[in-house]
Amino acid sequence: MTYRRKALIWQAMAALAVIALLVAMGHNALVNMAQRNITFGFAFLGSRAGFDIPFRLVPWDLTDTYGRALMVAGINTLFAASLCVVLASALGLALALMRLSSNLLAAGTARTLVEIIRNTPQLLQIVFFYFAVLQVLPGLRQSISIYGAAFLNVRGLFVPAPTTGPWDLILLAIAVVVLVLALAWHRLGILTPRLLVLPPLALLGIIGAGFTAGWDFPALKGFNFVGGVRLPPELLALTLGISIYTSAFISEVVRAAILGIHKGQTEAARSLGLTGGQTMTLVILPQALRIMIPPLTSQYLNVIKSTTLGAAIAYPEILQIFARTVLNQSGRAVEVMTLVLGVFLVFNLSTSWAMNRWNRKLALQGR
Repeated sequence: MTYRRKALIWQAMAALAVIALLVAMGHNALVNMAQRNITFGFAFLGSRAGFDIPFRLVPWDLTDTYGRALMVAGINTLFAASLCVVLASALGLALALMRLSSNLLAAGTARTLVEIIRNTPQLLQIVFFYFAVLQVLPGLRQSISIYGAAFLNVRGLFVPAPTTGPWDLILLAIAVVVLVLALAWHRLGILTPRLLVLPPLALLGIIGAGFTAGWDFPALKGFNFVGGVRLPPELLALTLGISIYTSAFISEVVRAAILGIHKGQTEAARSLGLTGGQTMTLVILPQALRIMIPPLTSQYLNVIKSTTLGAAIAYPEILQIFARTVLNQSGRAVEVMTLVLGVFLVFNLSTSWAMNRWNRKLALQGR
């Protein structure tokens, strides 16, 4: 029997063992539920929720169902995770470049910040930002103005919101469809010279939609701000806490990747007359990106899972809304936790697939 065949047999046995364990756990759960006269099913998702979600990106009403609550909370989770990924990546890159700087003050400051951040609990940092930073901000009438367009106060950050009409959305949708078709035809090798006009047309459509759209700026009227979008302090604390904590680890990933590039690349760039900044952005970072993507994937997956810490400060993410409020109201513990686990599996597996695809695209040919 060949080694490959033996490996396949052992893998099949391991898979069967895992399946048997899952079946046994499911059977045990069903037996225990039957003893307590509890039925299993997801019909409760159509029941009326009857509670409010203080922050949401899509419409929500007290008469909406538990199923819609899952969608609203899931979107809140994705929104917080997206903000954290972008901010953590930018801060991590900045800290890495500071640590590699020849300026002793910058390098020492970055190293001190990284060591402090990495060696303190993440939840403690989130709670610190919420109570010690955001809850001591001034009131509405003493709001901190940011260029007259955004306002920061104890109730959160008020930012402008885009306003679009139906024709703007239709124009944008048509432009996106045209662009997707052009990219698909290009990958299939059927983008003829006549069809090369499609990408510019799509770009013009997107620009046209942007020019016809407007902005709704927040303004203080009476006892509250009117217009724009309010980012609550819970979201700000969660974003700052997760982003700053993760940026310390991302900075080490970026620094290690940069140091992994042979110094001959820097010498070659300098010999061509490139400045230090040009050498870093045009030569070093593009090569280091191939090294840092796999560990960055792990950090981004941790960011998505860390959004559940928002439940500690009442941010309405999926754990706070669905695994607490909905579970307490419906009593469907097994179904609720199964749905929450399934949602996070979808989020993380999708992120992992996208990062792995990006990694394969940047990989050197022939390796």
